[in-house]
Amino acid sequence: MSSVSYHISNLLEKMTSTDKDFRFMATNDLMLELQKDSIKLDEDSERKVVTMLLKLLEDKNGEVQNLAVKCLAPLVSKVKEPQVETMVDTLCSNMTSDKEQLRDISSMGLKTVIAELPLSSSGLTLTASVCKKITSQLIGAMGKQEDVSVQLEALDILSDMLGRLSGTLIGFHSSLLSSLLPQLTSPRMAVRKRSILALGHLVPCCSPALFSQLTEHLLTELAKGPPTSMTRTYIQCLATISRQGGHRVGEHLEKLIPMVVKLTSVEDDELREYCFQAFEAFIRRCPKEMSPHVATVTQLCLKFMTFDPNYNYDDNEEEEENSMDIEEGLEESDEEYSDDDDMSWKVRRSSIKCLEALISSRRDLLLSFYSSICPALLARFKEREENVRADVFTAFSTLLRQTRVGSGHHSLITTTSDPGTSREDEPAVALLKKQVPVIVKALHRQLKEKSIKSRQGCFCLLTELAHTVPGALEEHIPALIPGIVFSLTDKSTSSTMRIDALSFFHVLLLSHPPKAFQPHMQVLVPPVVACVEDTFYKITSEALMVTQQLVKVMRPQGATASAGGFNPKPFIKEVFSVTMKRLKATDIDQEVKERAISCMGHMLCHLGDHLAAELQGVLTIFLERLKNEITRLTAVRTITLVCASPLKVDLSPILPEALSVLGSFLRKNQRALKLATLACLTSLVTHHAASIKPAALEPVLSELPALVDESDMHVSQVSVALLTCMAKACPSSLAKISSSVLPGVFRLVHSPLLQGGVLAAIVDFLQALMMSKTSNLGYSQLLKSLTEPFHSSGPSADSSIVHRQSYHSVARCVAALSSASPKETPGTVASLIQEVKNPGSSESARVLALLCLGEVGRSGSLGGSKEVQGVILEAFSSTSEEVKTAASCALGSMAVGSLSDYLPFLLKEISAQPRRQYLLLHSLKEVISACPASSLSPHVESIWALLFQNCECQEEGTRNLVAECLGKLTLVNPAQLLPRLKQQLKAGSPLARSTVVTAIKFTIVDHPAPIDSLLKDCIGDFLKTLQDKDINVRRVALVMFNSAAHNKPSLIRGLLGAVLPHLYKETQIRKDLIREVEMGPFKHTVDDGLDVRKAAFECMYTLLDSCLEGLDVLQFLDHVEEGLKDHYDIRMLTFLMLARLASLCPAAVLQRLDRLVEPLKATCTTKVKAGSVKQEFEKQEELRRSAMRAVAALLAVPEVERSPSMADFANQIRSNADMASIYQSVQGGDGGGVGPMESMDMS
Repeated sequence: MSSVSYHISNLLEKMTSTDKDFRFMATNDLMLELQKDSIKLDEDSERKVVTMLLKLLEDKNGEVQNLAVKCLAPLVSKVKEPQVETMVDTLCSNMTSDKEQLRDISSMGLKTVIAELPLSSSGLTLTASVCKKITSQLIGAMGKQEDVSVQLEALDILSDMLGRLSGTLIGFHSSLLSSLLPQLTSPRMAVRKRSILALGHLVPCCSPALFSQLTEHLLTELAKGPPTSMTRTYIQCLATISRQGGHRVGEHLEKLIPMVVKLTSVEDDELREYCFQAFEAFIRRCPKEMSPHVATVTQLCLKFMTFDPNYNYDDNEEEEENSMDIEEGLEESDEEYSDDDDMSWKVRRSSIKCLEALISSRRDLLLSFYSSICPALLARFKEREENVRADVFTAFSTLLRQTRVGSGHHSLITTTSDPGTSREDEPAVALLKKQVPVIVKALHRQLKEKSIKSRQGCFCLLTELAHTVPGALEEHIPALIPGIVFSLTDKSTSSTMRIDALSFFHVLLLSHPPKAFQPHMQVLVPPVVACVEDTFYKITSEALMVTQQLVKVMRPQGATASAGGFNPKPFIKEVFSVTMKRLKATDIDQEVKERAISCMGHMLCHLGDHLAAELQGVLTIFLERLKNEITRLTAVRTITLVCASPLKVDLSPILPEALSVLGSFLRKNQRALKLATLACLTSLVTHHAASIKPAALEPVLSELPALVDESDMHVSQVSVALLTCMAKACPSSLAKISSSVLPGVFRLVHSPLLQGGVLAAIVDFLQALMMSKTSNLGYSQLLKSLTEPFHSSGPSADSSIVHRQSYHSVARCVAALSSASPKETPGTVASLIQEVKNPGSSESARVLALLCLGEVGRSGSLGGSKEVQGVILEAFSSTSEEVKTAASCALGSMAVGSLSDYLPFLLKEISAQPRRQYLLLHSLKEVISACPASSLSPHVESIWALLFQNCECQEEGTRNLVAECLGKLTLVNPAQLLPRLKQQLKAGSPLARSTVVTAIKFTIVDHPAPIDSLLKDCIGDFLKTLQDKDINVRRVALVMFNSAAHNKPSLIRGLLGAVLPHLYKETQIRKDLIREVEMGPFKHTVDDGLDVRKAAFECMYTLLDSCLEGLDVLQFLDHVEEGLKDHYDIRMLTFLMLARLASLCPAAVLQRLDRLVEPLKATCTTKVKAGSVKQEFEKQEELRRSAMRAVAALLAVPEVERSPSMADFANQIRSNADMASIYQSVQGGDGGGVGPMESMDMS
């Protein structure tokens, strides 16, 4: 300990030296000491150090003073409270001293101290007391009118302090307000501006009463009609307050708006600018309260965005030709009139920014914007002031982005098959398409301007346009090309400009068909080639991407290929030579390397036949890049591309070596590389099997068995697909490893994780294996290996080993084997039937045999054998549930295979056997889901009638099955059947109605279907059941609405206005549905309305994702707030909603924050009664975690801790160990006890 204090006292001694260099070095050493975490000072040293540093602040040498200020920062957290107070007192009194330099240095010191004060709960008392000291001194300093610089410093420090620590100063808020308001009338502009800033920091956390006081003050002052300079200040203050205080201004808007509107007519440009800034703040912060005033504000903006009194825009078109001469003429006559005193551009800029705020915050008014704002913005593209023009472009880009958000169209590449169908429904896009010619006409002139800023603006805007309506620029490409070429070739162009031009060109090439560019290749290729040779790597890299697209344009392949030949020959040489130069270079940026490889790959793929002479050289380089760790992934992908080229590029020179390198990649622990390599090998085996020698495949074959494993299903799927290709293309190689690969494949088949794509791949593989006849394992052996685990001895062992999923997988594989060798099928079927009949066989064997019969029957190879029907019926009366279910699956599958044999039988059984109805309906559901519509249509009437006989069944499970069958049946012939469902709504009992509404749920599928347009017209009628008298029908209607909102939001977007009031009504707790049940000595309350409420809240959650712009978020939040106090399940849902809302619309959440914090706080602080059961504890724990997640999401919103209640709660969490630990663990494990080891495994 003493050594530290000795060292420090030594330094302090040197600080008193007369030599400034000694003082400087000693202070510097002290600063380094203080920055160490380990340093501990005793009280005496603390005092000495503080006194010394405060003395050094008055040092004659400026550098020493600066260092002393820097020492204060680490000192704050190292010394005890009294010392910090001494520091602050001295600094504050220096602030009012007469020496200017001392004042400056002290105010720097104070700012440093404020920035270092601790925010954590432990240091809050210190912070609070220090702040109180500073504040009272500063309020005094501000009153000193005689010296402005003191006032300015005081205001500056106050702003800093309020910005960082406003919450701790709550006691001072009213005195601060009363001392700041008079400063707004100060004769000095700077004082007024800084007062406004300080007020801006004060607003977010002051009480509503103070806020009203401030707003009233501004209103009364403005009403007095003060001189213009004062009015400016008040309006500026108003804009700042609404920006910072957000929603609170909402209550006062009715009085404020007319006042501000009136002021825009005063002839003062700066005042007008401030008025529009105020409007912009109102629109962004209180979109809902602004609704009635939108029209007024829009009118004003449109009027003033063209406000340019000192300039005459020529509207005639001659300007285009003579634009150069006019500009030169202007430059000469500059002396006579200077633009410096023309402020009108500020008015134009602020009104355009205000419009942009309107566009970005009110998506719901998009269509009206296209009629009002869009033409006005287009007309302003000719704006003369560069900064304002940039804002016009930004505003228009925002309009495009808003259109894109709604159209749900996110990919650049237009689908060639049905270009017009999916897009027509979006009216905004249709309006935009009409404007495209006008936009291009206005922009293509600007693309040749000298001004770089406006050209960049043009390219950004055009890029947005290409993203929003892909393909719309096709006929305008000739007009745009000169502009692109100009930006690429112009000598004075900056590198960012070139990159922007290239990236727009890339988007244009992606989103438009090749034939649009082919006529212009002469002009386009040279500048792009020149960019590839540029010295700046970013330009080269962008240019290579563009070149890659140009190669595709020269000779398109696939769907876009047209017979009208464009001859690429003249361009090949120059494009090839620059790309080759970049491909050979090893000392360039990695991005350029990768793109050069990819670009050259596309060249071989599209133009390989013209490059026969160079092919050898290119392939050798590819092989080198394949061996290099940094470029190997790109090289693998590129070789895959070249393999599949229709030009049949000859890869034989590098095949043997490439195969051994690829084989080694399969061992690497890099998943992307593994998958790319497998794809590449599949492509090689498929397209180049003839030139691969069996020996060359060895290194690959030995790696494959290890990859077929359930730990990574996707890799397994791709590996099995590769094996299938080998079985077809080079069967001799496969024979060698079938013995090592098959055990892995069978393990997968028996794995509970197997489904979908992997299963399909295995089925293909087994069939290919049978066809290739190479396997040393015959049909019977394969069959035995597949079914072995199901015949294991003892009834207890099997159920634990074999998972339900594996029965279905094995059945699919058995059916695949039997279809690959048809002559074995009858024998197999007979033995399966024996297996089911044999009373001695285990349950698992019988279940499997039934499922296998079903799968074999699915291909129609059973015929209508009576024996099989008998076996199935017998299984229906088995004692085992598993066997019954398997029998119903099997019956359904067989009926799919031969409808005419089984369907009448199935329908007859459903009517005749009420006790087995559930199982038989399952079979029917399978038939309806799996059969094509054409084969079902003759039977539709009989099925329909049968289903309606059973739609009022008491058993809910059966009713749901009937509904699913009805829904899926409706998809067979929607035009005829949907109206019939609609009629049933009017006719039936509550049970029948609920079945019909559930049926509608099953007609809504997540991919486009022919029924969609019909559903859109009548879904409103089905949603009227939300007002049904029967609570169960209402619940089912909510579930159906939820499904529509999730899978096909377009169906219900237009109906939200009508549906939401009924939806919100269902979220309320209804006392008449709560009843008490006596259970022995205990009374137990049952809430019959809970399920309906839950369904309603689930709908609300879904709407957040799919129809956010159709919701009034504040009204939505009212119901979320109610849900926060509801039942456990509903609270869990509303916590999730709150977290989503905090990220989607933070402004609205901030507006309601104070009301939302309370229920969250209540949940986080509740304790379970001692002696409760374990479930109660777990439930409460889960609730608290979920609430804490919502709190974490709220705390992630910027500016949230300005709300006093939230700041208070955040402090409570930090200071309470229990809550802090939950908060930490929710935060994603930062310090939640998850070490690096555990978190590794999670990935």
